[in-house]
Amino acid sequence: MNAKQLKNALLQHAIQGRLVPQDPGDEPADVLLQRIRAEKEQLIKEGKIKKQKPLPPITEEEKPFAIPDSWQWVRLGEICLSADSGWSPKAEPFPCSQGKWGVLKVSAVSSGYFIGKENKQLIDQTDIPSHAIIKKNDFLISRANTSQLIGMCAIVEIANNLIMSDKIVRLHFTNNIYKKYIHFINNSVPYIRIYYSTNCSGTSSSMKNISRDVIYNLPIPLPPLAEQQRIVARLEELLPDVEAYGTAQERLTAMESSFPQQLRKSLLQEAIQGRLVPQNPTDEPADVLLQRIRAEKEQLIKEGKIKKQKPLPPITEEEKPFAIPDSWQWVRLGNLSTYLQRGRSPKYSSSSSLSVISQKCVRWGRLDISLAKYVNEETISKYSEDRFLKKEDILLNSTGTGTLGRMCIFNNELYKCVADSHVTVIRLINKYISNKYVTYLFENKTIQDIIISNSSGSTNQKELNLEIIKNFLIPLPPLAEQQRIVARLEELLPLCDGLLSAGGQA
Repeated sequence: MNAKQLKNALLQHAIQGRLVPQDPGDEPADVLLQRIRAEKEQLIKEGKIKKQKPLPPITEEEKPFAIPDSWQWVRLGEICLSADSGWSPKAEPFPCSQGKWGVLKVSAVSSGYFIGKENKQLIDQTDIPSHAIIKKNDFLISRANTSQLIGMCAIVEIANNLIMSDKIVRLHFTNNIYKKYIHFINNSVPYIRIYYSTNCSGTSSSMKNISRDVIYNLPIPLPPLAEQQRIVARLEELLPDVEAYGTAQERLTAMESSFPQQLRKSLLQEAIQGRLVPQNPTDEPADVLLQRIRAEKEQLIKEGKIKKQKPLPPITEEEKPFAIPDSWQWVRLGNLSTYLQRGRSPKYSSSSSLSVISQKCVRWGRLDISLAKYVNEETISKYSEDRFLKKEDILLNSTGTGTLGRMCIFNNELYKCVADSHVTVIRLINKYISNKYVTYLFENKTIQDIIISNSSGSTNQKELNLEIIKNFLIPLPPLAEQQRIVARLEELLPLCDGLLSAGGQA
């Protein structure tokens, strides 16, 4: 049972006479009603209140549940002495300042608690009608709001220079009614909330209205006065614990919801800092691995298979975002690549033999080829050989707010593809570098934050410059450790995804 269900259960017990025991010594509610009627008749004779229009008897169909014998079903208007409507003068749209009068907005009572700051400042302070001035202990009820909030009430604790708007009604009760009891049941009991929402009027879904007659005709279960007080005392004792339980439950739910994502982030962070799997002293260190990569690239240049690249600057200590193990090396992404280039803007066609990979095709960990478009067949010959995507190429979104930095591996051999100008193609020397390790690296929040901070352009169209991508720092482990890291992540990350899916279904 959640906190809302528990609160509803307590209130339901309260209004059905099951929260506190009945005391046979209490004056029963029918006698209480006789005294209220006599009091109202006397006030009418004295001219202090006006005679009310008779209210219809409560039918059996209107009673939603049984109540104790000492209680009575009554209409709210039967136990009210009178009601005052508010006033709507011209007001400024900002809160009233010291010494000024404020017009109370309907939102001041819509939470069930009085919020005196929910007001506007009056321009003209003259001729304020006395019936509209708010006083301490006033019982205010909203007659305009959404269908969920209409009819909410609040008891005024502090009132300084405030008047009611015409969307608020003040109810005056006899001392034979405990206002806090009416406040509790009016705001929280489900059948009462349904009563207001089904009896409201208005064409706008954001602003419904109820009349004073609707408020007066509300059927409520009335206990003896002493029992009203016991019920309120018990609710005031229990409800703070229910609220504390609800707060704790919300925190637990938030933790359960965020835990899989936080765990995934932690695993990726541990991975790129050399803390996910142990280092093996027999692994060939990354500095030797880098020598092999340089030699491989030089040989490919000699054979004319790749072009000679412009040298990248040495890495300074200030550039390194975190510490890595001694067997690792910081290296620029361009120095690990045999080809690193943005795609080109194509001339599109409805169909052809060549597909174009755009940024929306590149998803984390996968390529959605179904979203690809086609290159005009007549322009295919203009593409150089190195622009055609090869198996194991890394695709990086280098344009677009929300998609910038997203990465996947191209493994689709069924389609001949090129990238468009919003996607950067990264071709590594795969026998020395795990492209899966690089994609996990780029998924890491630390790396993504660096990507965002190095992007340029407008808010809606962020760009990642090609030179920035080439100069991007990679924490490079020994090859064997790269493979161990990938294996461990492929074992653990699906468990995080499973927890996330389970949380969404709960």
